[in-house]
Parts: sequence; structure tokens; C-alpha cells
Amino acid sequence: MATTVTRKGQVTIPKPVRDRLGIKAGSAVVFELAPDGRVVLIKVEAGRPVSRFEALRGRAGKGLSTDEIMALTRGEN
Repeated sequence: MATTVTRKGQVTIPKPVRDRLGIKAGSAVVFELAPDGRVVLIKVEAGRPVSRFEALRGRAGKGLSTDEIMALTRGEN
């Protein structure tokens, strides 16, 4: 689905996407940049502000494996 950006930087979210996410007039949405360059559109639930942790979701690099975490917990270096 393609859409056009206006001079003001506005876009129309296609109806199938709005329907799928439950976005209506006045709904709040967040745009997040994924590490691979994709942009993710997230509907913000009414009365629930985006937490600073939620805003950072998906931004961490590759972390430790479960076995590595367990070894650190047990003191096995």
C-alpha cells in the first residue's frame, strides 16, 4: 500500500491498516525506527502513555544467550 506525503509531511494511513490497528480519528500513534531501517506504526492505547521502556523496545543489539546468563548467575566465568 502506497501513500503520498504532503508538503507538511503528512500521510494518510490506508484504511486496511487503520482498521487492523483500530485507529480512528483522534487516535495517538507512535512511529518507531527498526534497526533494519523499517518504520513501525504502533497505536497508543487511550489513557496509556508510551513508557520510556516501551519506546526503546527493539533497539538493543544482540545480547547474552540463556546459557551465558545462567553461567554469570552461577559465577562460572
